[in-house]
Amino acid sequence: MQPITISALTTHIVSLFEQDVLLRDVWVTGEVSTWKRAASGHIYFSLKDSGAAINAVMWRGSALSHSWLPQAGDQITAHGYVGVYPDRGAYQLYVNRVEPAGRGQLYAEFEALKQRLATAGLFDDARKRALPVTPRRIGVVTSADAAALRDILRTLSARWPLVDVIVFPTLVQGSEAPRQIVAALAAANRYAQETEPIDLLILARGGGSIEDLWSFNDEQVAHAVAASTLPVICGVGHETDFTIADFVADLRAPTPTAAAAAAVPDRNDMLERLRLMRRTLQEQAFSRLDAEQTRVDRLTQRLHRESPLRRLDGQRQLLDERRVRLERVMTLHLRRRGEGISAARRRLTALSPTAVLARGYSIVQNEAGSIITAPDEALDGDTLWITAARGRYGAVRRGK
Repeated sequence: MQPITISALTTHIVSLFEQDVLLRDVWVTGEVSTWKRAASGHIYFSLKDSGAAINAVMWRGSALSHSWLPQAGDQITAHGYVGVYPDRGAYQLYVNRVEPAGRGQLYAEFEALKQRLATAGLFDDARKRALPVTPRRIGVVTSADAAALRDILRTLSARWPLVDVIVFPTLVQGSEAPRQIVAALAAANRYAQETEPIDLLILARGGGSIEDLWSFNDEQVAHAVAASTLPVICGVGHETDFTIADFVADLRAPTPTAAAAAAVPDRNDMLERLRLMRRTLQEQAFSRLDAEQTRVDRLTQRLHRESPLRRLDGQRQLLDERRVRLERVMTLHLRRRGEGISAARRRLTALSPTAVLARGYSIVQNEAGSIITAPDEALDGDTLWITAARGRYGAVRRGK
């Protein structure tokens, strides 16, 4: 027999696997011994029992369709097909569905309850409430002895030490847990109404198997979360774990630590925001002051322009100008009047009887003072008074 290549041998083995009906559609039960999610979202793990082990892979699309995924140590039932990975020359199980071993009925109940509550509107985004940005007091519903509580308290202290925390202890697994969780939620709401305000609640539990987390898939717990007057953050299990309480809560957090982080702001982020706000306020204040100073300067200039004193100064100057103009006009007028008077005086002087007398004329008057202008106005013997340029003297009229 002639030797064949490894590729040819592998191709023959692959064909054998593909022809086997059992290997093309198989359910297997085993314990998850490794569990690794790659950056691509694909999951690589192995299944084992007391006698053997097999490598398995679940592609990202199948993983996203699950509300629950196992972790190392969980007993599961997996569905898929067995194929050959040529690069390694190894066979492996290609998984498209996983369930807890022996819990198929339980998961059927989970899906039925999930559908019923979704139809009732308990999962609607419209009923989800916004969380307070800076809560003053937080209620934590969880086991008092659980590591989840310590993680929550440590996270709250590191991120926002100003918050007060009130713990409402309850069992978080076992047959009694649902009843106690419902009672703890009710107690937290009564405390907020009757004692002192609480801003929000954290419902939390650490990781575990699906059986450990099953209390948070209880219908009464779901209704208690929905009925809470306080906003509820649910942080149950690990990132891949989903419970009914997660869907009902106002916010689902992947872990208890993440729930605490979502409940309060980071003080470092808040300090940075305050620094930015202070710088912004300072810049706005300086800008406002500059604008107001410019406005004051403009109003001051306007006030100076429109000031009564400034107007009075202008009026004073106008008065001075008008006074000078009036004085100039009056001087000119008086000079012209003086010249007119002088001319009249000269005319009067020229016409004055005294001036006439100075030229050798005389004024003859009778004793009654009447002026004699003709010889026949005086009789012989009448005393006449003659006014000459240098004096007055009398004379008696004589006949011709």
